[in-house]
Amino acid sequence: MSTAATLAGTEQFCTFWVDDLFFGVAVDEVQEVLRHQPMTPVPKAHDAVRGLINLRGQIVTAVDLRVRLGLPARPADRLPMNVIVRSGGEVVSFLVDDIGDVIDTGEQSGVVPESAPSNMPATVSAVVQGVRPLPDAILLVLDVDRALDLPQRDADTTTGGTP
Repeated sequence: MSTAATLAGTEQFCTFWVDDLFFGVAVDEVQEVLRHQPMTPVPKAHDAVRGLINLRGQIVTAVDLRVRLGLPARPADRLPMNVIVRSGGEVVSFLVDDIGDVIDTGEQSGVVPESAPSNMPATVSAVVQGVRPLPDAILLVLDVDRALDLPQRDADTTTGGTP
């Protein structure tokens, strides 16, 4: 379980939206946020892997959170934004709909986030570390490691030839 950045007793989260869901990632796990970046597709990669981004010479895998979470596809006229995170010694980009602010949970710092509600889709609750009620929103605290643990697809049964 990752921890949120702590500054003077507060926890800070980089926030973003994916299909009207409001997520946050601990700022100590975020490298930067970027507008849409051109990507190079990766043949036969998991559906959630939308491509590779050249981030100032560093090749970064881009994972579309809408696909990862089983949410409806992003409208074609809406380009994703990038939340660049560090996990397990690697740098990965989450493709999200919109970037929010960095927020701190103020008086809630040190309080363990509440569990994800039972009526939340399983694909979303599987990657949510906890829920933080805010005055004007509900923050879903994303577990970066679990979000990057892409489910296995069925084995590719195509052999390329005719039987």
